[in-house]
Amino acid sequence: MKLSFDQIRSITRGAAYITEEADGIHFHRFTPAQEEYYRPTGFYDKVFSTAGIRFSFTTDSRTIALKVRTSSGSSRTYYAHDLLVNGILTDSLSNFEGQVLPQVYPGVKLPLGQAEKTFALEEGIKQIDICLPWSVSSVLEELSLEDGASLEPVHRAKKILQFGDSITHGYDALHPAASYSVRLADALGMECCNKAIGGDMFCPGLAALPEETAPDVITAAYGTNDWSNRTEDVYAENCLGFYRALRETYPDARIFALLPIWRGDQKPDRKFGDFSRIFPLIRGICDGIGGIEVIDCYDFVPKEADYFADRVLHPNDSGFVHYFENLYAAIRDKL
Repeated sequence: MKLSFDQIRSITRGAAYITEEADGIHFHRFTPAQEEYYRPTGFYDKVFSTAGIRFSFTTDSRTIALKVRTSSGSSRTYYAHDLLVNGILTDSLSNFEGQVLPQVYPGVKLPLGQAEKTFALEEGIKQIDICLPWSVSSVLEELSLEDGASLEPVHRAKKILQFGDSITHGYDALHPAASYSVRLADALGMECCNKAIGGDMFCPGLAALPEETAPDVITAAYGTNDWSNRTEDVYAENCLGFYRALRETYPDARIFALLPIWRGDQKPDRKFGDFSRIFPLIRGICDGIGGIEVIDCYDFVPKEADYFADRVLHPNDSGFVHYFENLYAAIRDKL
């Protein structure tokens, strides 16, 4: 039983909108206005990665057939479509299955294009979540269940909107379900809406473009790229503009400013200067605006190269476990 466009739309979570086109179903995590915001930037292709998007439903089907076509959505080419059964990662459709990846794997070049897999499931009703890749754009060509199988969409009453740079985008989780953004949304029982872009910095214009449905909780994790690329004055101006716009756009949401995690290249040779000075700067700006809760994430990932896919900046799956667990504990206590 091949699911129709309307059925696919009913089970899709984390997408601002979806479209049916000649080559399949496209999933957009940014609104049309937000996509246009990025058009003149060097980040436009990353807008179309499928970070945070999933299918969520219950079924009694004993099989699921998934057929996709992937294309570039970041600087990474590895990807996985993760199958969770009753919340547990059980299988994946990936382009690295059966391969031995090097310890530093972000630069590995793997093929994109058409891929398909049939997943075997146990008898009975179970909840299925299929997390789409953060690293690429994944167009759905077919999603099929057994003929006559049940299909019931799973909804989450609340929504978490996640802004940020590459680490929130997903770099460098091998499995999308391992990223801190997906784990956090699942632990909070909220729909994950990922607006992060690898390489991005504080962007007031994006914060001023509202979602169709207002979120209950917002996290924003910028600042490490700003340190690399901006002077202190420009850093402060953009940080202030972003959080001020975010507070005005979403007056009823709980907003958490996530301070950057540790990075292994903190030599004061960047435009800003000493890395440690960004923390009181962000905190002071947020305190001045009001209604924004600051969480210090600096120690959330162990300061050891083995927890970072590139040995210095982007957590691997093990590093994301620590980031998620520490961040969830901090936000859970506040909520």
